[in-house]
Amino acid sequence: MRSMVKMGWLALLLAVGCAGRQDLETPDYEAIYDVPLEEMWPSVREYFKEANLPYREDRGSLVLETEWKQEFGGSKVAGYWHRYMVIGKRETPTKSKLWITRITKSVNKALSQPGKELDWGISRVIGKEGDSPLSAEDAEDRLAFPVGENAFYMESGQGTRDLTMEWRVFRGIMPKLAKKEPVKTEQPVAKAEATFTECGQSILGMKKLAKAGGVLMLGELHGTQEVPRFIAQSVCQLVTVGMPVTVGLELPVENEERITTFLQSQGGEVDWLKLMEAPFWRSPYPDGRGSEAVANMLEQLRQLRAQGLDVAVFVYDHPKLSGQAREDALTQTVLKQVKAKPQRFHLVVSGNIHPRTKKGLPWDKQYKPMGYLLKDQLDDVTALDMAYDSGTAWICAANQQSSKLDCGVKETKGKDNGDRFFMHTWSSANSEGYHGVFYVGHVTASEPAVFKGLGNPDTVSTPSL
Repeated sequence: MRSMVKMGWLALLLAVGCAGRQDLETPDYEAIYDVPLEEMWPSVREYFKEANLPYREDRGSLVLETEWKQEFGGSKVAGYWHRYMVIGKRETPTKSKLWITRITKSVNKALSQPGKELDWGISRVIGKEGDSPLSAEDAEDRLAFPVGENAFYMESGQGTRDLTMEWRVFRGIMPKLAKKEPVKTEQPVAKAEATFTECGQSILGMKKLAKAGGVLMLGELHGTQEVPRFIAQSVCQLVTVGMPVTVGLELPVENEERITTFLQSQGGEVDWLKLMEAPFWRSPYPDGRGSEAVANMLEQLRQLRAQGLDVAVFVYDHPKLSGQAREDALTQTVLKQVKAKPQRFHLVVSGNIHPRTKKGLPWDKQYKPMGYLLKDQLDDVTALDMAYDSGTAWICAANQQSSKLDCGVKETKGKDNGDRFFMHTWSSANSEGYHGVFYVGHVTASEPAVFKGLGNPDTVSTPSL
């Protein structure tokens, strides 16, 4: 890796930005502090304290580990937690750097590696035969210990080196470390951090596509846990750097006011009931758009709004129409939203027919998808198709015997491209009019939200993780 020797005051002021904002641009090389490690470390402690990331420290070795922090500001339905292991390292006697490992843990074991599920019992022994049995608490400590320099896996969790966090800390504390240098501007240096918002591991490639005034269309496979989380993480990582984001969801337009009201609410039980009492959530043919993961995503976006972050949501489906008439109506609804707020970044999610930017479908050569119609009226339109590893999804498919829709958990076939979420564009659009793909890893089915009791007036329980 190349090294960053020193950052001047002008570059620092541009990089740090406003208090509490994360920087989306992450160099692909290490951040090097032009101060000795012992001189830099007190500022590291102060950074994590001000960011409201409690930690415990091994003072003898300049290593600290933060407590677990839930995604999206502590959403009760997020189901993912992150902590950071921070290691101070000497580059030279007068220069230093940090290695920061992000450790992710999931309550639903989505990250658990095959064969890692532990069978607890009175005769269960961890390790080789003859070893002493370990208690659950002992085993947790053992599994939480990293293996290797850059990555490790544990029960329901994984860890990777996080350059984004390393640079965020660097940009937060360098103004204080460089305070002895003359300031050549009357503009005050911004405070290093406000309360930290956990947005998950950075989505690779997103920063190239997220632009003020741009429209990014995602063509998804309905009914997975991963796509709604991908959307919520994308929004979180953008709004925390100051980019206003509007999310367009392929839900019936009749739900617009209900969803807006929920996003502006406190997210209590009554608020959930009002959101979920719409007929849409109780469709006799639930196709995945009314899944528990979608309901959870709305809660996660509500949490971001509650922190004062600039998130908006609109819905644009016209289910009473069909064919080209429906496609035209989808287009007009999205177009109205984009033109009303041209300074915002619009993230529009739908099934993977609507975002295509080329005319025609295999069964209708004259069909004009929403993406095809939008690209002629807007300057910046990008369409990404969904890529994923094999797994399951909640899918409605035609039953040839009954001539009715059969909805349920079904296997999906994909290609393994690793564990990291990413966006990737090609040099030109493919035959379907897609400019690239967004990848969500292994997919897991998400059942209809009402199956979990959400919105049922007779159910007292709140949405579960």
